Amino acid sequence: MEDGGEKIKIGVCVMEKKVISDVLSAPMEQILGRVGAFGEFEIIYFGDKVILEDSVESWPICDCLIAFSSSGYPLEKAEQYASLRRPFLVNELQPQHLLHDRRKVYERLEMFGVPVPNYALVNREYPYQELDYFVEQEDFVEVHGKRFWKPFVEKPIDGDDHSIMIYYPSSAGGGMKELFRKVGNRSSEFHPEVRRVRREGSYIYEEFMPTGGTDVKVYTVGSGYAHAEARKSPVVDGVVMRNPDGKEVRYPVLLTPAEKQMARDVCTAFRQEVCGFDLLRCEGRSYVCDVNGWSFVKNSHKYYDDTACILRKMFLDAKAPHLSSTIPPTLPWKVNEAVQSSEGLTRQGSGIIGTFGQAEELRCVIAIIRHGDRTPKQKVKLKATEEKLLNLLLKYNSGKARAETKLKSAVQLQDLLDATRILVPPTRSGRESDSDAEDLEHAEKLRQVKAVLEEGGHFSGIYRKVQLKPLKWVKVPKNNGDGEEERPIEALMVLKYGGVLTHAGRKQAEELGRFFRNNMYPGEGTGLLRLHSTYRHDLKIYSSDEGRVQMSAAAFAKGLLDLEGQLTPILVSLVSKDSSMLDGLEDASIEMDEAKARLNEIIISESKAANSNGSVQFPWMVDGAGLPANASQLLPKMAKLTKKITEQVKLLAQDEDEKLAMTSSYSVLPPYDQAKALGMTIIDVARIAAGLPCGSEGFLLMFARWKKLERDLYNERKDRFDITQIPDVYDSCKYDLLHNAHLNLEGLAELFKVAQLLADGVIPNEYGINPKQKLKIGSKIARRLLGKILIDLHNTREEAISVAEPKSSENQTSTSCKTRMEEKDYQTKPQSRNEDTRRSSFTSEKSLDQDDDDDKEIKYRLDPKYANVKTPERHVRTRLYFTSESHIHSLMNVLRYCNLDESLQGEDSLVCENALERLFKTRELDYMSYIVLRMFENTEVALEDPKRFRIEMTFSRGADLSPLENDGGEASLLHQEHTLPIMGPERLQEVGSCLTLDKFEKMVRPFAMPAEDFPPPATPQAFSGYFKSSAGMLERLANLWPFHKNSTAVAK
Repeated sequence: MEDGGEKIKIGVCVMEKKVISDVLSAPMEQILGRVGAFGEFEIIYFGDKVILEDSVESWPICDCLIAFSSSGYPLEKAEQYASLRRPFLVNELQPQHLLHDRRKVYERLEMFGVPVPNYALVNREYPYQELDYFVEQEDFVEVHGKRFWKPFVEKPIDGDDHSIMIYYPSSAGGGMKELFRKVGNRSSEFHPEVRRVRREGSYIYEEFMPTGGTDVKVYTVGSGYAHAEARKSPVVDGVVMRNPDGKEVRYPVLLTPAEKQMARDVCTAFRQEVCGFDLLRCEGRSYVCDVNGWSFVKNSHKYYDDTACILRKMFLDAKAPHLSSTIPPTLPWKVNEAVQSSEGLTRQGSGIIGTFGQAEELRCVIAIIRHGDRTPKQKVKLKATEEKLLNLLLKYNSGKARAETKLKSAVQLQDLLDATRILVPPTRSGRESDSDAEDLEHAEKLRQVKAVLEEGGHFSGIYRKVQLKPLKWVKVPKNNGDGEEERPIEALMVLKYGGVLTHAGRKQAEELGRFFRNNMYPGEGTGLLRLHSTYRHDLKIYSSDEGRVQMSAAAFAKGLLDLEGQLTPILVSLVSKDSSMLDGLEDASIEMDEAKARLNEIIISESKAANSNGSVQFPWMVDGAGLPANASQLLPKMAKLTKKITEQVKLLAQDEDEKLAMTSSYSVLPPYDQAKALGMTIIDVARIAAGLPCGSEGFLLMFARWKKLERDLYNERKDRFDITQIPDVYDSCKYDLLHNAHLNLEGLAELFKVAQLLADGVIPNEYGINPKQKLKIGSKIARRLLGKILIDLHNTREEAISVAEPKSSENQTSTSCKTRMEEKDYQTKPQSRNEDTRRSSFTSEKSLDQDDDDDKEIKYRLDPKYANVKTPERHVRTRLYFTSESHIHSLMNVLRYCNLDESLQGEDSLVCENALERLFKTRELDYMSYIVLRMFENTEVALEDPKRFRIEMTFSRGADLSPLENDGGEASLLHQEHTLPIMGPERLQEVGSCLTLDKFEKMVRPFAMPAEDFPPPATPQAFSGYFKSSAGMLERLANLWPFHKNSTAVAK
């Protein structure tokens, strides 16, 4: 550039579609218009004709060049022009070739130390080439010895091929989700029947990173600036959220210091000043999974301003360094800037949540929820002596004669089915009366095993599992004659099945999710969705290991977040399993056995003293409270009616068995039934019309279910009742009345009434025969869960205080000083607090320790500078814990009886007397019952005042309605859809009372696992190579990286 005032020439050598648009807010047009408005530059657009048809010698001469590759773009030609004219390049051209090959992108990122997902390459020279280093099994692929368990991601090596697949494990229902470039409102499709990976090309296989359903797009402009936006991930339900203008809804978020360094490294690695890349945030760590090259943010005027100013400085520094690049006080285009429209979501309205009432704001929602309606849980036990079954034991336990094994995978269960089909005779002999009773029972159990394995047409370990445990073994000569070896001659086979989430259970969970969305978050009913999408809603969902619980959690999440499609992708993306916190009764097994023994004693001895509820002020305080006075008389009646139902089902089963016998015993399994794995979505009307049981249970299995209940409830030879079978009889009665009423089983309604009377007394007392024992058992079962709840509440309070403190000092500190202090605190606080935890990974299943959870809360925030949101600093934490009946009862018992502990003598119960009475009368906490703790902050009270934070406790009895209901709309729903409605929430405190967080913590802490006892999260083997950053390195990066220096709410 000459000093005579000649303008610097900016050449725009890109395809016209990237510059010219009918939409006035097109990023390139907006930014280049601002650059031109400074008056120092001449913008020269090359145009498609020049780029594609003219020789580079005739291209316009320019001082600076904007050129980037896109579909149909002659990159080599642009390189020739750059060599000829040597303009300043915003994005260098030669490295852009790398962006078209995902292998080279990952290789380059690793070369510069940028974290990427754990991956492996499968290179084929021609389609369907067989490779000896590539192995595919049902639930994993193995590449050069590196194993990738499902879910994993499959990406074509071609960077321009956007057909990316995610394969899901059979334990979650299986299937594949295809991601693709947005078509209308879709960005992905789920294919439940696809289970095998592609083999027609070369692919990258990498671990699936659970990101909580959110992706982050980062846009750099030079190595000192990066803008990040969050959007709903396409892996969840594939529905694109759009605003009224048709744009995809995205919200700006703050980057952590480590992420800012990653942005700088991406710029440097690919020598692209303007560059977009995709960031995955997974359990406290971030990874780059794709680099896009030249990319701009859409529909952000603040970003357009920043980018124009940075590009101006680049151009001046390169071609006129003697000129000042200081930004003028008033930007030249400001007077013409369009007013941004307020954000709103087409699917949800503009639900902006402000404050709740005059002074209180919701800070935290914690819900503990029981799973939805399920089929009865079943178990078959038999002693196996057949060689085919014993060979299976050796096959899957590495030949160890004394070691037990579990069969869960499709291949294992298919082997067992093949064996039982051979062992079970196709027809009964007709001389069964002459057979030994034990042999007959054994044959019936094998027949039941075969029927269970054939049920539904698809094996899924989420619902069916077999345990083989050696009982006897002998020494035999080895096949090669070299010595002896042990072989089993008898084993115990235990088949567990059932407990499947029904169509009704799925519907219940989804509807409860919608109820929470519209009612648990004060303000507009749809406000939660906006809160969630703007990174101000921190949601984590935990589930026990049981399939019905996992699927209930996924269905609830679907309703809560207004998602669409199948449950498998939602489950894998949003739900974390934690069996140690939400499963198991082992810690309280001794006390529970004692309670059951005492309960049996009360019922059998007809102890009137224990049941004299009217003689005490609080009837729930006596042993065996809630048991009917005539329990011992009801037991024989229950046994008689159970036998009556069994006889009726037996006749139906015999007819079905004869039909089955007419088919080949080796007939192929029916096609895969998606509903079997995920819980039925609708009622199978055809089955019901044909007089068959609802769902996939046949009469043979239905008979086995009732026959087992009849046999276990009452032992005729010993004249002894087993009261532990009462809940199971009640469970089966309720299920068949709800789902199989069309079978018209005589006496079923009467049996249900008897079973309900007994179950209402037995079930609550199994968790403690009196309040003190209930408290002891409850604290043992729910100890870890209670500890996690206290951590959740503590972290929420600390976070709320950290937000409130800067506000309270606004009048005492200058803006510039405050900015520096907050930025320094944000950059250094996580490092000092997490030196140790950063050396290990954060797993989705056991990431429970206080420090790691707290660290993740601070990191991810809405960026207030760019967000069109009224309350960017507002933040709500939601923790959802899905579990079984045992944990709901246990938690409730601790909440209502904690004051009975010796250390808390004299304290009032957390639950008011009125609620204690209602709970006593409730007794059953049915499917989808829940306990909710909501924490509110009173912003008009001093930070140190205990009343600053209060806890509100509510509960619901769940689907606590009799299937015999015949009144009004609820009865209609019951008969048409087999679905019981969920009862609304009830208060556990008096209206107007104030339970402070301090009081709650004091009362619960004696029964909760201390935060320091939570084990540090373990490093998964597959991730171990990517967690090497030390605190010192992060601190250095934090001090090096001056992003968002003018922000006044960096850490909020």
